[in-house]
Amino acid sequence: MKQDVSINIKSVQASGEDRDTTELFTCGNLLYKRGDYTLSYNENEAAGYGSSKISLDITGDNMVVMRRHDERGKSMSSLVIEKGKKHHCHYGTPYGDFMVGISADDVQCNLGEGGGDMYLKYTIDINSTLMSQNEMFINFEKIGEQQ
Repeated sequence: MKQDVSINIKSVQASGEDRDTTELFTCGNLLYKRGDYTLSYNENEAAGYGSSKISLDITGDNMVVMRRHDERGKSMSSLVIEKGKKHHCHYGTPYGDFMVGISADDVQCNLGEGGGDMYLKYTIDINSTLMSQNEMFINFEKIGEQQ
């Protein structure tokens, strides 16, 4: 089942003493199929990646795969965020592609038919050198169901 949703994403990225917080309000789609969810939305030019589509594939309550696709559908990035595990993932940028390590400290997914919340806390490293500590707070609601 696919439904239109409003999405609020707050992202906090820390690297050393620097800390950057961004917030995005957008509309997208939630697809529920065989016990798994996919939340997707379009990213705009302001994010620095051109027009791209983001999808969050949610499996159970401890793993999220975050994918970025360009306007032609070509995969640009695929990050596996799984609580208690480290994954080596492909990360594409406008300046080139590279492999990163993703280690998730916490993944919480509370999803339902009318909406849900997710919390992701993970680190990104390159060649085992810490690049950033990240937190994402994601809330989405079925359009027409907000109170």
